[in-house]
Parts: sequence; C-alpha cells; structure tokens
Amino acid sequence: MARSGSYERVGLAGFGAVGQQVALAIDGGELGVTLAAITSGNLEKARTRAAGLLRKPPPVVPLPEAVALSDLIVEAAPASAMPEIARTTLAGGKSLLVLSVGALLGHEQEYAELARQHNATIHVASGAIGGLDAITSASAGRVDAVVMTTRKPPPGLAGAPYLVAHQIDVLDLAEPQVVFEGSAREACRGFPANVNVSAAVSLAGIGADRTRIRIIADPTIDRNMHDVEITGEFGRFTVHIENVPTDNPRSGVLTALSVVATIRKLASPLQVGT
Repeated sequence: MARSGSYERVGLAGFGAVGQQVALAIDGGELGVTLAAITSGNLEKARTRAAGLLRKPPPVVPLPEAVALSDLIVEAAPASAMPEIARTTLAGGKSLLVLSVGALLGHEQEYAELARQHNATIHVASGAIGGLDAITSASAGRVDAVVMTTRKPPPGLAGAPYLVAHQIDVLDLAEPQVVFEGSAREACRGFPANVNVSAAVSLAGIGADRTRIRIIADPTIDRNMHDVEITGEFGRFTVHIENVPTDNPRSGVLTALSVVATIRKLASPLQVGT
C-alpha cells in the first residue's frame, strides 16, 4: 500500500464544483498522480460530467470500489456524507484528504484510531483559509485567544440549519447582519456547508470550544471573506482572506486549489511549512 509521499492513485469522493476542479488538475498531468476513481451520491450524473470534462475519465463507481482502486481518497462531498467516506476509506487501509473538516469535530479520536489500526493517514486540507502553519506553531506555546470573523454573500449562507431553526432570512438583507456568534463547534453544527474553515482553524489551534467565530451575511460583497486573529505569548497575528466563490456559492476557488497543493506536497521530497 502506498504511504504518505507515494499516493500514486487518487480517488474523488464527491464530484461537485470542487471535485471537478481537482479532477481537471489531475487529468491535466500536472500533479504526477493518476485519477483512479470517482464516487458520488449520483453515479450516473457523475459519469456524464466526467465524460464531458476529462480527457481520461476514470471509473465512476460506488464508494467501496473507489477505495479499493485508490491510495488516497479526496473527500469533496456534503458534510453529511463524510462519516461514511471516512470510515470506509480508513477501514480499507487507504488514506483520506478531508475538506468537510467540520464533520471531523467530535470524531477526531475515532477516525485517528481507525487510521492507526489500518496503517492509514488523515490529511486535513487548508481549504479556504490561510495561516494554519502559523496557528500550529503558535499553539506549541501559550495561546490566549483565537477569534474568527466570516463574511459571506447571503446566497452562500442561505438554507444553513442554524438560520432555518432561527427563522433568519438572509436573502432579503439590504445591509450586513451578524447571524451567528459562538464557538467553532457550534458554528460547524449550525453551518455544516459554510464554515469548514473554522473547524480547520480550531484543529490547528486551541480546539473547537475555545475558538470563537462570528458569521456575517453581507449583501454588499461578492466574495467569501475570513479574518482570523490569534494572540498569545508569541505576540499577535492576523490573517485576511477574500475568496472568489466557485459555481457553488458555499465553496471558494481557494478550496480546490488547497487540495491540488496538498496532493502536490504529498508527492514532493521538499516540504515547506510547519
């Protein structure tokens, strides 16, 4: 079985906007890996998309078959599908690159133990955020606070469970409105398709309960914006990201690029960053 640094066969679990961009990068030959398989909630739709998009469409098959054909599975699916993808992949002795990071919260130890038992590795993509290496470094010492503010155009937040439960309609907003303030754990429960960045920040830093997040629906912007401020014994730093959305307004272009960069890094003998 291929280990980290030798993932020659990559499978995609999910073939939406992000999955398609990753598939194109692999299909173009720039990453030096093979697109071994695609799996999706709608296999026929994925086959049609793959045939029209890729020069060398791989088999589009159910999840267990995709795992068997691959060394590394890239999870680019709805958060609700992540547990099945994680357990099937890791139990099959294959490694996993996670984008639905919020679905990891509360299950980190379970999945880590499963990976350990089957000689696999879980990789968490940076997704739409930056600065995770600096947050990891700072967290080796004392960190006093991690505060994140996410601003999104209303269509990128509409339909989130938290908004539905609290009867908050963001589509008719004329000005920015704070729609949530709380912990990263609470944010990931209420906005499972919207704030994976907060989960990644919390896993790199001081945890999902101490990491605080504010979510703003902002009809005056056309990009997904994230600001992270971290303070501690090292000093203070901030990160500001303005991410152009993909065809799916809940995801940004940087998300797909982070997967491409991770696959490239895993295959490189030169590793840069913490």
